[in-house]
Amino acid sequence: MRRAVLGGFTVVDAGNVLPKAGLLLEDDRIAAVMSNESLAGLTGIDEIVDHRERILIPGFIDGHVHLYGMIAHGLLPQQPLQDFNQFLSDYWWPDVENKLGPEVIEAAAAVSCLEHIKSGVTTICDVLEAPNAGRGILEREAAIVKALGLRGAFSTEASERLGADRAGALLAENVEFARAHRDDPQTWGLLSIHTTFTCSPDYIQRAAALARENGIDLHMHLSESDYEPGLCERKYGMRPTELYDRLGVLGPHVVASQGVALLPEEIEILRRQRCRLVHMPLSNCEVGGGFAPVPKLLDAGITVGLGTDGYVNDFFEVMRGAFLMHKSVAKNSSVMPARLVFEMATSLGAAALGRDDLGRLQSGCRADFAVLENRFPTPMTAQNFFDQLVVFGRSDYVRDVYVGGQPILLKREVLFGNEEEIRLGLKEKASQFWGAAAEW
Repeated sequence: MRRAVLGGFTVVDAGNVLPKAGLLLEDDRIAAVMSNESLAGLTGIDEIVDHRERILIPGFIDGHVHLYGMIAHGLLPQQPLQDFNQFLSDYWWPDVENKLGPEVIEAAAAVSCLEHIKSGVTTICDVLEAPNAGRGILEREAAIVKALGLRGAFSTEASERLGADRAGALLAENVEFARAHRDDPQTWGLLSIHTTFTCSPDYIQRAAALARENGIDLHMHLSESDYEPGLCERKYGMRPTELYDRLGVLGPHVVASQGVALLPEEIEILRRQRCRLVHMPLSNCEVGGGFAPVPKLLDAGITVGLGTDGYVNDFFEVMRGAFLMHKSVAKNSSVMPARLVFEMATSLGAAALGRDDLGRLQSGCRADFAVLENRFPTPMTAQNFFDQLVVFGRSDYVRDVYVGGQPILLKREVLFGNEEEIRLGLKEKASQFWGAAAEW
């Protein structure tokens, strides 16, 4: 099927904005980017979609999310938390992760997907932290995401914190899912481990070997706060990145998340090993982890994408956070320009997930894009275009979202699912999951 999508502005990528231009789609891919006049003159077009008053942008890539995290929105810890270790041991593990079952995960994932879609996200990379959810949970979660129309990568986080049997089963779950979806462009798998303080060196090497044998990416949470580097130095005499390097598990197949507490020598290791990283500016603040050295990572040539971490799922808020926070840390307003942040949200985000067919509106790429109403109160110019999008853009400007050339959101209405029922379903599951904490 050949379709012409006319646009007011078409953002090909962070370096190329075309006024009065649109897209020629053939099946699930972009065949060409052309002027509206040229598109309107084509023959053999099955459908013409007119967005000449609107803005076409590549779909955003959420490079790291915990879809189940929706279940904990508003669930507060029972006591003040002093550091990241206490956040995990006294709150997140016992009150959330260890209690998760399939129905709760499905309900949370569905609402998280709604929030992603309505903020222009077309691809997510989910790390499920639910060690007691049972075999087949990735298939159940991925089915929810696919039914709502999103593209996604999936893994369940593997560690040894609940014993050897569970540790082995979690690795097997990752490998089984990845093998089953090896040739699926919409759904694929990776292998995720937690950290150096929940995984022994032998286990880390075992996981890395499985990832290499099966040709899949290896993911880990890397130095989300000062806690992991401090513990790793005391136990192994080196920092986490140095330990991974010493174990021989790093390489171009590695995508790490967080990367908050990294020293210059660790950045150099990541650069040398051609590892990728995903940055979560807002959730890093929530857990008190600190500010990742993202400008230094980018200056080193490391591919860095953006993620929500399942915390705030509005990608415009995530971009705004990345744009503003690093200026304050550096005391330099020139760092993290809007154009670069937009690139992290789109093409760099796709590269961080190993997908060169996503994140750009170019010939040969998948036709994943969002349509924004041009409701910016002041003019968009060649000089301010990305500042307008990143700093002043809003999720409620997102009108339509397409994945593989097919709409999954039209006029702010989700096409594949009853939004009211999905949201009510999570509220009911959350009340049960929270127990006494849900009482007024």
